[in-house]
Amino acid sequence: MTATTATVVQGSPSESDGNGRMIDPRGQRFGAGLSVVLLLVGFAIGLPLVLPFLAVALGLSAFFGTRYSILGRPWPYVRRLLRLEPPAELEHEFPPRFSQALGTIGFGLATVLLLVGLGPIAWIVAAAVGALQAVLAVTGYCLGCRLYFLKWWVPAQFARIARKTTLA
Repeated sequence: MTATTATVVQGSPSESDGNGRMIDPRGQRFGAGLSVVLLLVGFAIGLPLVLPFLAVALGLSAFFGTRYSILGRPWPYVRRLLRLEPPAELEHEFPPRFSQALGTIGFGLATVLLLVGLGPIAWIVAAAVGALQAVLAVTGYCLGCRLYFLKWWVPAQFARIARKTTLA
């Protein structure tokens, strides 16, 4: 296995700014795929606890950093097991963290809807978040990441908070 040098995805915040890490985007895709599988299994067996679990899992990663991603934690082991090369490109962790924060809001809303007795609507909201995660897992396209790069107030505030809450 030969080592390759990864390049930075264009438009990403700079790692040299000391705020955040550069990450393997395949880990985010893996975590999104795992989330979709858990969501489908939870729906199929009637286990609504999967909704708050996914909200917390995404929230931990969004708030503290992607290295604390419960859903992405197995990726390095899978990568080693399959003997995959290092990624061709790295990406800054803030756009995926922003996307995970949006997913946390979606799964959190689904949890609240479930608690107030609106189960079918809760599962529809969760399915919408799951559909976006499925798109990420299959194609690599991350809508939340794209929203992060729009020039608007929310991503700038998110980056400011993320810089303060990222755990080493």
